[in-house]
Amino acid sequence: MAKKTLSGQILKWFAIFFTTITLGSATSGYFLYNKLSADLPDVKTLHNVQYQTPLSIYSKDNLLIAQFGEKKRTPVNIEEVPQQLINAFIAAEDDSFYEHPGVDFKGLIRAGLQLALTGKKKQGGSTITMQVTRNFLLSNEKTYTRKLKEIMLALKIEHEYPKNKIMELYLNQIFMGHRAYGVAAAAQVYYGKSLSELSLAEHAMIAGLPKAPSIYNPITNQARAIERRNYVLHRMLELNHITQQEYADASRQPSTAKLQSVTPEISALYLAEMVRQKIFELYGEQAYTSGFKVYTTINGTLQTTANQALTDTLHAYDERHGYRHSRINKTSDFSPAHAPRQLPVGELPVIGDTLPAIVLRVKNNLVTAKLQDSTLLIEIPWENSKWAGNTTLRTGEIIRVRQLPNNTWALTQVPEAEGAFVSLNPVNGAILALTGGFDFYRNKYNRATQSKRQPGSGFKPIIYTTALEQGYTAASLINDAPIVIDNPGQENEWRPENYNKKFYGPTSIRSAITHSRNIISIRLLKEMGVEKAVATALRFGFTEEQIPKTLSLALGSGYATPLQMARVYATFANGGFLVKPYFIERIESNEGEIIYQAKPKIACPTCDSSQELNRNYAPRIITPQICFLMNSLLRDVVQHGTATGAKILGRQDLAGKTGTTNEQRDAWFNGYTQSNVATAWIGFDDFSPLGNSETGGVAALPMWIEFMRVALKDTPETPLEMPEGIVKAFISPETGLLTAATNKGGIWEYFQADRVPTRFASGDSATDAGQSDEKPTENLF
Repeated sequence: MAKKTLSGQILKWFAIFFTTITLGSATSGYFLYNKLSADLPDVKTLHNVQYQTPLSIYSKDNLLIAQFGEKKRTPVNIEEVPQQLINAFIAAEDDSFYEHPGVDFKGLIRAGLQLALTGKKKQGGSTITMQVTRNFLLSNEKTYTRKLKEIMLALKIEHEYPKNKIMELYLNQIFMGHRAYGVAAAAQVYYGKSLSELSLAEHAMIAGLPKAPSIYNPITNQARAIERRNYVLHRMLELNHITQQEYADASRQPSTAKLQSVTPEISALYLAEMVRQKIFELYGEQAYTSGFKVYTTINGTLQTTANQALTDTLHAYDERHGYRHSRINKTSDFSPAHAPRQLPVGELPVIGDTLPAIVLRVKNNLVTAKLQDSTLLIEIPWENSKWAGNTTLRTGEIIRVRQLPNNTWALTQVPEAEGAFVSLNPVNGAILALTGGFDFYRNKYNRATQSKRQPGSGFKPIIYTTALEQGYTAASLINDAPIVIDNPGQENEWRPENYNKKFYGPTSIRSAITHSRNIISIRLLKEMGVEKAVATALRFGFTEEQIPKTLSLALGSGYATPLQMARVYATFANGGFLVKPYFIERIESNEGEIIYQAKPKIACPTCDSSQELNRNYAPRIITPQICFLMNSLLRDVVQHGTATGAKILGRQDLAGKTGTTNEQRDAWFNGYTQSNVATAWIGFDDFSPLGNSETGGVAALPMWIEFMRVALKDTPETPLEMPEGIVKAFISPETGLLTAATNKGGIWEYFQADRVPTRFASGDSATDAGQSDEKPTENLF
């Protein structure tokens, strides 16, 4: 009886103890749950996830130019993900994903037992939902508290979202190694493919990455990556996602992974850097993570053409000045079979379109060479190396080569001169193409927008515009004779000359601009006064700092960038308006919402002045009459003057002006039609002379011609239409006065209506003019 009583008491106290512990644990658990719940983030924020995605820059025609940002990511909808790729992740990470409520309690118990038995934490028990919780809502710290929060949040997420949404979040966020986040980025980084192009083996390889991207990475450790891939394939087989045959075929596949970079669809790196700086200025570091898509004004075809035109022009200039022969290795050191190991050709960079190569054989005017990858043999015909003159290439010599448009190979060298090219839409200022040098990676200095170069004779249209506004006409005669100018503060007098060092006596303004007579523009500026030309230059967008207040201004002794010169000539192309160059058409958010849309002020020749003031129109800076006369003069430069090389394009509507500075330090051509204005420049960064005869018409014009051949294809010619207030008169070019219709030396000239000559040249009379029924030929150009 005593034993029964004792046993009963023990059971009673045990029950009390157990109940107390249970209630205490429940109470503690309840308070812990409440405390943790109060600190939990809101799972509803996952409805509006902002993935960290890079800044992407596109051309106007939707071609990728560049991406900026540490994280490579392309978010996709779950419908865009192949089912077998989803199955691969299910097999690798969470085979009961579609059955559990967000937490795999069996897995957690197994992980807990493992900890109790070994005292060591091992990865396990985390479902895909729990990984989503960790990646989006919690940190990666390894504590029991964080694990409890993870479990609680996973249950909440499963209650709030369907399984496919949770899977989509996971597949877009998970880290895949090599700065790739999400499956779409992984497909691009490792295979250069879209998700739909991946094979089964590649699905499994990608699905194997999240467990340990640094260990199972096919670039870093191919053997372990294949081992992990095959494990995933085996799990897919066990779960009946693939057949035995599919498993066998895929597991035998070698790794096809190769680190891929984002491949631009067009090359516009100087423009891309301009965009990057502007977006960073607007948004700061957010620019690189918010997934902005910037659509520029660049035309893909025109940009590619501009790149090629600049490259070809620099090579042509370089070849005119000879081969800079330098032998890197002695011939005696060469053994063809071991050349790649003995010679540093593999260490030399690709610069622009020039590739390092090693000469293997020279025979029968044919050079056989091997490119730096040591696999491809190329042949260089004599025709493609004759520019090097008497240079003798030898076996074992390291050279540079480039592939020509006809797919043959040519001997080349990295040009020492540099160049720039920019094209604008003259109606609104949109930059259609821009390149700032031979190779952006060699030198990021953007000569199209940053260089301060003398524009030379390219500035003369400012002088002549001023003259026409001051009452001169295209027929006005200025004496092309020697002139001596005292420069205060200078030891020597200035004795300017024409380029050919000749003088031509009385010369019309039309002839002077056509043949770029320096003396005429200097005398003209002297007669008008420098301050008047300065005022005109300011209207055209120049600043006080850029314009010297001396007579040297007539020869373009200030400074400008190629972009600024293109803007100047856009005024002549668009009817007299000053447009503002721009390069960003619109900016879209990661969701496709337009957050910025350019609204450029446009040229409107048909609008009256009141409309220009009240609407989005660019300011008119020269009258329609002055603009017409300047177009007439600048077309003559192409048809009869210093830019006749452009006549090869077979068009009558081309206009522009060459520019050459002292000692040929800069060569320019600024030219246009009504639909496109473009400036080409070539020179040395250190201002070294380009060499004798390297004028704008020789060195820079070919770049412009090559570009315009493509830019104007299928574009009809635009005739020069006389505005109201312009009349034609038949004059003697020697006097600028009216002449009889019978005068075989007479020409038609345009005048503003109030500037038409009223007198006849000596020997002519109104009566003589009226006595002939013969009508003079109207051939102004």
